[in-house]
Amino acid sequence: MNRKQFIILLVLVVVVGVAGLWVRQHGSESWHGGGKSIGGKLLPDLAVNDIAQIIIKSGTADVTLARKDNLWRVRERAGYPANFSQISAMLLKLGDIKIAQTEEIGPSQLGRFELLPPGNGTNTATQIEFMDQNGKVMKSILLGKKHMARPSANSQFGGMDDAGWPDGRFVMTEAGSRTVEVVADPLDDAQPKPEGWLNKDFVKIEKPLSISVQFADATNSWKLFRNSETNEWQLANAGTNEVLDTSKISSVTSPFNYASFNDVTVAGKESEASTNEAVVTVATADGFDYVISIGQKQNEVYPVRFAITAQLAAERVPGKDEKADEKAKLDKAFKDVQTKLKEKLDREQAFTNWIYQIPTYTVDSLLKHRKDLLEEPKKEADAKSSN
Repeated sequence: MNRKQFIILLVLVVVVGVAGLWVRQHGSESWHGGGKSIGGKLLPDLAVNDIAQIIIKSGTADVTLARKDNLWRVRERAGYPANFSQISAMLLKLGDIKIAQTEEIGPSQLGRFELLPPGNGTNTATQIEFMDQNGKVMKSILLGKKHMARPSANSQFGGMDDAGWPDGRFVMTEAGSRTVEVVADPLDDAQPKPEGWLNKDFVKIEKPLSISVQFADATNSWKLFRNSETNEWQLANAGTNEVLDTSKISSVTSPFNYASFNDVTVAGKESEASTNEAVVTVATADGFDYVISIGQKQNEVYPVRFAITAQLAAERVPGKDEKADEKAKLDKAFKDVQTKLKEKLDREQAFTNWIYQIPTYTVDSLLKHRKDLLEEPKKEADAKSSN
């Protein structure tokens, strides 16, 4: 081979190599749908602050979380306030989560990774759509099959017949992409269940001074009262042989102080008719009055509705011989308290448009009959002790 032939051969090798590299890169870009790399963010351009609506779909279930009046709400629950902390945590997670692994697949393999579009079929994905205030889809993501971590043969669990545990999830971020990414988080919180996105912080009754429970059978009804927060509870209209047992009333003297609920329904005439188990009335030291209608128990929950009013003091009554500087401080403190109470009233009155599905363990302890709050008759107690 002479010098000229060698040069020609060398040029051909270089040309073929460059062409091959171009074809490979071009095909790879088309195959991977964006060329995302391991270690990079899954959604690098997700503009979290511009998101005004989130729709989560799985199978035939869906939930829509939408911002309205500067508050996130659950559309399927007639605009009930959503759990902002939960939404914020999901957005921050999806904005920061990184790609742990990628896998190239074809359209026929989507079902294997449970990445088929949401619908009636099997092997469908959970879809999350992020929209702006104009309803335009900013970003869409499909959550597929969970990635399972399996114990190695050398681990302490190696000999067990164990399918493993979820340590990630297969996802797809671009329609028509042939690349499935794996993230190191199963993303279990992304569920299309409206009740799972509700803000569970609602009515909180504080500093009760009187509590009454009215049953259909008036003989079971009762009322407890005290003159101040430091006084002992007393039974109203106590009969000659009726002695309040203080050890039995602890479960009824803090009604709905830390209550939660499972779900809500919109209050209406047809639902009001079902609230007929009992009516609880509570008056507090801060001037709040709560009327709580409790319906028949169903599936370990009670339907409960609240009516809330308050009589807040318009001004403070000054003490005798108050000095000017002391009066100014007391007036300011009084005003601050009243402002907080007014905010509490406005916040809680917003909760009166719904009926709450409250677990039985919260309500049953309050629905004691009158006889269950009393000391046992002396003769009966003596007879039991002699036996």
